Amino acid sequence: MTIDVHTLSPRELDRLVRAAEQRLKVLANRRPASVVRKALTDLAASYGYTIDAVFDIPTVPEGARTPARRRKLPKVAAKYRDPDNRRNTWSGRGRMPRWLADRTKRGQSAADFLIPGLARPTTKKNSPIGQRSVYKQR
Repeated sequence: MTIDVHTLSPRELDRLVRAAEQRLKVLANRRPASVVRKALTDLAASYGYTIDAVFDIPTVPEGARTPARRRKLPKVAAKYRDPDNRRNTWSGRGRMPRWLADRTKRGQSAADFLIPGLARPTTKKNSPIGQRSVYKQR
């Protein structure tokens, strides 16, 4: 929440100052969370409970499986390079970088930026590669 104090009237500024002072009093009288946590834990222990049992916090059994981590993909060699700035490269994976997208919008082909001898161009979505070419006749 942001308040622009330059647009507030004197009455609104006075209300804001009073509200801020009241909030400061409340915060000053509060105990730190660590003190309250310790008191609650001690109280639960005096009745023979753990704090997890009192507040229904589910505990994870020791033999429970953790979620599988996603496999990190290996780095891939660059396929495309910007002739103006040789640091600008692209492997052909993921979203097309801005420098290449700008050039293709101006009419150049992405194949013009292929690094010679490294790879073939990345296939487009409407490419016939991987699509069925023979259909059943009815």
